[in-house]
Amino acid sequence: MQQRHFHAHETARMDALDGLPLAGFRRRAVGLAVDSAILLALWVMIVFLWRTVVAHMHGTTRMDYGFDRHTAPGLLFFLGYYALACYLGNGQSPGKWVAKTRVVSLTHESMGKWQSFERALGYGASALEGGFGFAQYFMHRNRQTVHDRIAETIVVDESKSAVRLANVEAEEPEAATSSHPV
Repeated sequence: MQQRHFHAHETARMDALDGLPLAGFRRRAVGLAVDSAILLALWVMIVFLWRTVVAHMHGTTRMDYGFDRHTAPGLLFFLGYYALACYLGNGQSPGKWVAKTRVVSLTHESMGKWQSFERALGYGASALEGGFGFAQYFMHRNRQTVHDRIAETIVVDESKSAVRLANVEAEEPEAATSSHPV
């Protein structure tokens, strides 16, 4: 399968990103799966500890495992994890680190707080309608999903085998000119 590369079309920032190797769907899925596993493990530990403390304080062994009271805190925890991981790691959460990918801003040199939060919120938009927002990866020229477009980001491949398009063109000028007719 041929490697895809980002194609800039608007600003100097996008020109600076032109030719970056985009992360493949498998790498992105691995990163999301690792982050989701970490998120789930943390959530289970927090809920277990919380319920243990509350049960101990009330002197009861009965614990209510109702979903409704924990939905809002769970969503806030989800948003907080993805937003903080993206912001503190400058686009590289633990899952993205494992998958050797990074979220890159199309508008700024680094991921800001608000842009990281927008991207975390965008995961919900991507999950709507049966996950169709994630499937849009296959339809968009720069392999952006709904949450990427909402936050104005791309996901790049940071593996050693990934080659920036400009580097390939510099090494093989005849191949670059033949693929781009004047």
